[in-house]
Order: sequence, then C-alpha cells, then structure tokens
Amino acid sequence: MTKLAMTERIEIGAQLIAQAAELLETCRACSETLVSAESCTGGLLAATLTAIPGSSDVFERGFVTYSNAAKSEMLGVPFWLIERHGAVSEDVARAMAGGALTHSHATLAVSVTGIAGPDGGSTEKPVGLVHFAAGRRDEAIRHEQVVFGDLGRAEIRRRSVERALALLLSLL
Repeated sequence: MTKLAMTERIEIGAQLIAQAAELLETCRACSETLVSAESCTGGLLAATLTAIPGSSDVFERGFVTYSNAAKSEMLGVPFWLIERHGAVSEDVARAMAGGALTHSHATLAVSVTGIAGPDGGSTEKPVGLVHFAAGRRDEAIRHEQVVFGDLGRAEIRRRSVERALALLLSLL
C-alpha cells in the first residue's frame, strides 16, 4: 500500500460545525473578526469556519504556515526563535498568533502548531503535542499546551481544531 493510500481521512463533522457556528455568532454579536495561523492542522480550522455560509463577515483570513520558512515569511516569526525553541513550542505559537494579527485586519487570532504524526515525535516533543495561542489585538496572548497522545493524525488534527475554536470562544 502506498503512503498516500494510508493517509487518514478527516471529517469535519456536525459537532465541529456547531462549535464553529457558535463562535461565529458570538463574534458577530461582539463585532469581532478572526484570523487563524495554522501549522499541524494544515488549514482544517479555516475550512471548518468557512464551511458555514456567511462566515466571511467574521473570518477575515487564514494563514497555513506548514513550513518554518512560511512561519517566518508570512507571519514574521523570527527564524532564530524557531531554531532556539523549535516550531512546536509556546514561543512560536505566541509569535504566530501575534504575526497573524499584525498581518491581518482581524481583532482576534488563534495559532496552532504541533506534531500530528505519525512521525516527527521525540521524547521531549511526542506525537500529539500541540501548542495553541490566542489573543485580541493589543492584549496579552494566551497559550495552551495539550498532549493529545498518539491518537492518529486525523484525530489529533480534529481535536486541535476543536480546542482552537474553544480557545477563541473563551476570549469572548
């Protein structure tokens, strides 16, 4: 079986859609707009938000910064920060969220960077480790670290989107 045939399929699902719809409605009520900066989720957060008709009045844009170069070029994350702490770290997650706000017109940002697997993990940074950062323009950025465990690539990515949506909602 080829490596492509072994990839896991991700279903956004009704639960994530309902969670995203609640976030969008709350943002509308508070006159907030959103930007995402994604690494391990590869645009799944943006896809979830934009699966809802009318989301364009709240979701301003999304950055898919899968590579370290993209994090630096698109979000302004200093390359030395990535070299010092690794792309999967609190410092980089915070810099990604800050960079997303800087490079957008949104009022709220969330970033996601982690190790979805099946490879890439280590003792210090195992598969399933994900760092989240979220904040409002001109305010401190919150950070959360979650170790989901080695649940499979698709499930880690799905749970990361779920957690990112919840983190944004907690800011409102």
